[in-house]
Amino acid sequence: MSTSQFDKMIQDSQDTVKESKAKISSITSQMETAREKIEAGEDQGLDIENATLDDVQAHADLMNANIAELIMGLDDTTAAFSKDFDGMRSKSGWENFVGFFSKGKSESLRQERIRGANIDDKLQDLISKSDIIVSLLKDQLETLQEQQEKVQQNLTSTLDDREATVQELEAARAELLELDPVIVELENKISVEQDATARTQLETELANLNEKYNALVQQEQVKIAKSQTLERYVEKGKTWVDSLQNQAATQMVLINKLQTDTQQRVVLYDALTKSLKTAQQQEVAHRINEIGVETDKEAQTAMAGIGAATNQRMADMMEAHEDSMVFARDIIEKKAKADDRFARRFSAIVEKHDKNLYGG
Repeated sequence: MSTSQFDKMIQDSQDTVKESKAKISSITSQMETAREKIEAGEDQGLDIENATLDDVQAHADLMNANIAELIMGLDDTTAAFSKDFDGMRSKSGWENFVGFFSKGKSESLRQERIRGANIDDKLQDLISKSDIIVSLLKDQLETLQEQQEKVQQNLTSTLDDREATVQELEAARAELLELDPVIVELENKISVEQDATARTQLETELANLNEKYNALVQQEQVKIAKSQTLERYVEKGKTWVDSLQNQAATQMVLINKLQTDTQQRVVLYDALTKSLKTAQQQEVAHRINEIGVETDKEAQTAMAGIGAATNQRMADMMEAHEDSMVFARDIIEKKAKADDRFARRFSAIVEKHDKNLYGG
């Protein structure tokens, strides 16, 4: 993958993340508006359809798939760097051929090739791209967590409201149950009452009870409607919270892999650079060894001092080697775990990458 292609993919991912954040904020805003209407006792219809939630989820999946492709590209580029370093440890076929005629020219060609490789800039560019993608993912994760907190707060309030509404509904129903036998009893009394005055009093009492009964029935209907609205709101909210949680989990997997990969690239760069320096020092030592005897004699005293310093440096390096190896192994173990989580989460993308199944 060329640098321009990779940069274009990063730009596309940035645009996709920006669009995703707008979609996520829009749905949360609709949730908040619905909540405000419920509190104000206004029209409590919810206009958040499943299709809208599905659209946001599909967009998030596409965004994460694009970023996963970027991560696979970073892995490929890192592997290519490792091969480049391996190639620089030894001479190329052409350099070996030239060496049959001129060792100096052969070494000159190799040094020119190493200088032209510009490994430092390439690897630093790779690490920089990793950092850009991590920053992108962290920004998206922060948005997801903010929106999740908002929706969760709304849900908590709505659940409390629904609980209170259901209690009021049950209280109205209980009162209706108590009124039923009283009304029936009054109706029976009226049916057998012969005295006009007493009958009138009973009918007045019945009218008052019927009025109260009808008011309770109306209250029951209102509470049922409100409970159903709150229930729909809760279900929509739960669906959205689940979606945000799933998206956040995916972001964390991607961030973990990228951060671990970046650590490994730093270790790789350090190890391979030291390897090249060591190889170059060995070549310089061979060339010094080829200088005439007279030069050797003149350089003997200086070389003895250099040798002592080299031995001291070698001892320091050997003492530090254990710590370096422990750190490197720790990074390798972390990378293996991060790779495993990434592969499980994005198995389809990994399979396409490994088997070159694009466009199928």
